[in-house]
Amino acid sequence: MQVCASWGRRFLLRAPEASTVLTIQARTRGKKMRPVTGDTVLARPLPNETDWLIETINPRNNELVRPDSRGNREVLAANIDLMVVVICAAPAVDLFMVDRFLAGARLMSCDAALVWNKADRNPAPDTLATYRDLGYPVLCTSAASTEGLNGLQQLLASRTSILVGQSGVGKSSLVNAMVGEAQQRTSQISSSNDEGRHTTVAAQLIDLPDSGSVIDSPGVRDYAPHIPSVHDVAYGFVEISETSQQCRFSDCLHRAEPHCAVKQAVEDGLIDSRRYQSFMRLAQLTRQLTQGRY
Repeated sequence: MQVCASWGRRFLLRAPEASTVLTIQARTRGKKMRPVTGDTVLARPLPNETDWLIETINPRNNELVRPDSRGNREVLAANIDLMVVVICAAPAVDLFMVDRFLAGARLMSCDAALVWNKADRNPAPDTLATYRDLGYPVLCTSAASTEGLNGLQQLLASRTSILVGQSGVGKSSLVNAMVGEAQQRTSQISSSNDEGRHTTVAAQLIDLPDSGSVIDSPGVRDYAPHIPSVHDVAYGFVEISETSQQCRFSDCLHRAEPHCAVKQAVEDGLIDSRRYQSFMRLAQLTRQLTQGRY
């Protein structure tokens, strides 16, 4: 069985039954077991109850994690093949958050792509060319005009994907457009502060019409991956990770070390300076969060 939604200690499971899918309400017995959307689990029916009891979480292929308020790792979803970072013109794009999502995907050995949504209102900015040059697929979509939906469906086909991004970028609207019915509740951008309102309150796994499934995750105003050590941050940035192989010191942090190939590549314009700044910000955050744990 697979967890397709979770609310605290309450869960919705799905189990294939012949030509259909059976959904089952379930719970856990204690607080130590914490299934997340995307998990596969073993569960059994409880006598004289409609609920099932989750007994085991099967080993995960990967985990989408972030640090909690104490700096400890918090798992948001599991068993993801593709992370799709959705952005648009309003709310304004936070490229530093985009970089942190992409770093999180790379650190969890997950493919990643960018979607510029609401393309019927605003064309994609030239800054996204940086991500194309790094090898990330960049799609332009619109739930309203259906622009780019076929390409998005092809990208999502035959795998489990998760849509992530700021509140109000239209993740749920894209899901609705692809599944052909309003499975998610949507709302308008707040005109008072131009920030998206939270509409999806729990990560939900939804089957796509042809093949594959997608997790529509709650919108966020910030995100950072949980990284065990500052030395691991560079791996989240593909161009920095590859260039760092040429650094003089194997433990180079690309800050003030001599003969740093990464800093030289930034000076030469081979690594985007804003991406390097994004890497340095995440390294500093990781340093702050890990100081009390080692």
